[in-house]
Amino acid sequence: MGAAVPLNLLPELIQAGAWRALAPVRVWGRRNWFYRRLLRGPLTDHIAFHPHDANPQRLEDADALLRGRFRFNGESLDVAGGASVFDLTPPSPDWLKELHGFSWLASLSAAGGEAARLLATNLITQWIRRHGRYSEPAWSPHIMARRLMSIFCHGRFVIANSDMMWRSRLFVSLREQSRMLERICAEAPDGLARLETSVALALSGVCMNDCAGRLQTGLERLEVEIARQILPDGGHVDRSPEDLLHAYNYLTMIMDALAASDLEPPHGLRNARDRMAPMLRFFRHADGALALFQGGQEGSARMIASLLARDEVRGQPFGHARHSGYQRLTAGRSIIQMDCGKLPEGAFAEQAHAGFLAFELSSGPYRLVVNCGAGGKHQRGWDEALRVTAAHSTLTLADRSSAQILPPGLGRDLLGPRMTGGPHQPFSRRSETSLGWMVEANHDAYVPEFGLRHERKITMSHQGQVVTGADRIVPVTTGGHAVAFTLRFHIHPDVRISRLEGGGILLKLPNAEGWRFRAGGGEVSVEESVYLGGETVRRTEQLVVAGQVHDTAAEAAWVFEQIVV
Repeated sequence: MGAAVPLNLLPELIQAGAWRALAPVRVWGRRNWFYRRLLRGPLTDHIAFHPHDANPQRLEDADALLRGRFRFNGESLDVAGGASVFDLTPPSPDWLKELHGFSWLASLSAAGGEAARLLATNLITQWIRRHGRYSEPAWSPHIMARRLMSIFCHGRFVIANSDMMWRSRLFVSLREQSRMLERICAEAPDGLARLETSVALALSGVCMNDCAGRLQTGLERLEVEIARQILPDGGHVDRSPEDLLHAYNYLTMIMDALAASDLEPPHGLRNARDRMAPMLRFFRHADGALALFQGGQEGSARMIASLLARDEVRGQPFGHARHSGYQRLTAGRSIIQMDCGKLPEGAFAEQAHAGFLAFELSSGPYRLVVNCGAGGKHQRGWDEALRVTAAHSTLTLADRSSAQILPPGLGRDLLGPRMTGGPHQPFSRRSETSLGWMVEANHDAYVPEFGLRHERKITMSHQGQVVTGADRIVPVTTGGHAVAFTLRFHIHPDVRISRLEGGGILLKLPNAEGWRFRAGGGEVSVEESVYLGGETVRRTEQLVVAGQVHDTAAEAAWVFEQIVV
């Protein structure tokens, strides 16, 4: 155990093991008759406010559900012959969490129609009959929070014109779940799930309209999580652009609920939301979607635009998001975003990526240089491969990742696939030169193993038509052996790659715009790659510069320049 898990994680490992060992006692205590008496109280008969769910829905998901196919997290289970999906063996724990979180209700609500309403009603009835009392994971706080938010957002679809007895059973269950959530909210997994759970608790105080104290408790817990998770520059502490989008959506939902009840939002909530909007703009490419950093995917451009359209402050992004650890260069039609930070701490590193000094480049609405992305909910099998350094547009040494995922075993089982290692003291600065804006950055993630520091310099011309860069590998200790380095530039799958007769590589965008790539300091080749910015795996290619570093510093210089083709 000591060899597999870093020593600094042992206290968390012991705590997680104790929590798991006590699960039978915890479940027994919360299921018994005496404990359930504590969940009684005033009973509402309607949902006073239905928050707007900005997440996009697909009608094909509802169609699959109506045909008995439950598809979550890239896995599916077919239900036939009058069986209940809640009685069948789930494909995976993650699939089961989506089922208990009622994620299917949004799809059925979007589809509408009597068949969808009847299916949703039957599924809710089945769930109440089988899981009306505390059990895990069904009543785990973050799963309960998702279920409550699904009903608050989409419940009108099934509650309107429903049978009085059915509606009464539903609201009894909602009362017990809301009161249970108030008691165990702090048990939610650390990270975005705990922020979401706090939002759900506060929403229950508005939407249920049966306990003003629950709203206050939820807002207090939410302010605690905002202080922990939203950085001074507006980024999320796990450094994922997509998680920032989800957090911004959650805060927008509770702001809307408070406005509908003529209640003033707490200062911390309003201030955080105002800081987050510019950071969302920071991470957007001109196509309206997000850059692929730290486990995030592109997200929905329509959802992002819809949320930002409601931002009254209209704050513009910084060039340097110091607390989040990113740099952004813009000129003409070109945008560069660069990861200059380090791993988030603790549980916030569970989805982190080892993409230190990686960058993305876009020209107008088209992406040129990208990172490979993340498996997300639909391609879980790709997660581990996409988190290593080689899946990012940056440099690797000896084909080793600059940070490591906890290996399979007890540590990962209890703490999740957390990433460890990485830079201790990353550095970056920006300056304006006669050639344009320049970012200089370095990281020391490879120093412990190889005694080498990676330095990267990127300059964007004033018109945005030329991007020059240099990557240096600098020895910081003596007596090292020769080490191979590989510099990768993953290219978006919509870009066509071909060799130029006069030297260099031509990159042709969908609008016929051409960019030429040239590099020195290593052998240049074109290799296969993948892109997972969304739900599907797309084959693409990468530009590779390979060389070796010996006792003295090595450097690879490169340039992307727009040309007429």
